[in-house]
Amino acid sequence: MTDPVDPTDSVDPAEPVDPLDRLRPRELLSDRILTVPNVLSFARLLGVPVFLWLLLGPQWDVAAIAVLMVAGITDYLDGALARRLGQTSKLGVLLDPLADRLYIISTLVAFVLRDVIPLWLAVLILGRDLILALCLPVLRHYGYPPLQVHYLGKAATFNLLYAFPLLLLADGDGPVAAVAEPLAYAFTAWGVGLYLWSGALYLHQVGQLVAAARQEQRSG
Repeated sequence: MTDPVDPTDSVDPAEPVDPLDRLRPRELLSDRILTVPNVLSFARLLGVPVFLWLLLGPQWDVAAIAVLMVAGITDYLDGALARRLGQTSKLGVLLDPLADRLYIISTLVAFVLRDVIPLWLAVLILGRDLILALCLPVLRHYGYPPLQVHYLGKAATFNLLYAFPLLLLADGDGPVAAVAEPLAYAFTAWGVGLYLWSGALYLHQVGQLVAAARQEQRSG
């Protein structure tokens, strides 16, 4: 929901750098809570337990897919409206990725329990998030806030949120499953690939920031 920092930017060791400049958003974040984008993000969060119940309880897959599709639409709208209406907020910057992660985690858990996807695929995706979560105390130790969401990470999430309902449709029988299956595999492959790639870029950025902070400590 804010302009991301390009993790491919390099740090010139010969040039004095304030590492925090690399993390400062390019637009001022407000402290407002009740905004249109935040309401959409809250609604998306409330859909997580509903989605899980639909999948694991009565197994109403069509209704679960509808919830997931609405989540994907609101994921796009909250960011677009925040920029268009000038309602980018500190709370929104936290809620948006939180809702994304919760939907991904809950979907993976439900799909593994229902044998829609293999366990190793869920471990691969969740392992990426766990590694990045372990970077947070490292960033905090050097005085950095959490990294901003990169567009590549948003593209990965977009692909996964479209892969999930297609995987659910492909798990059935009939012509719908036959059409959904190749699309599901394509979105899953792109989503997982981009998810891991964005994770590698985030790790690279963390390494650059830590190196810059250590250099500043030595020169100070």
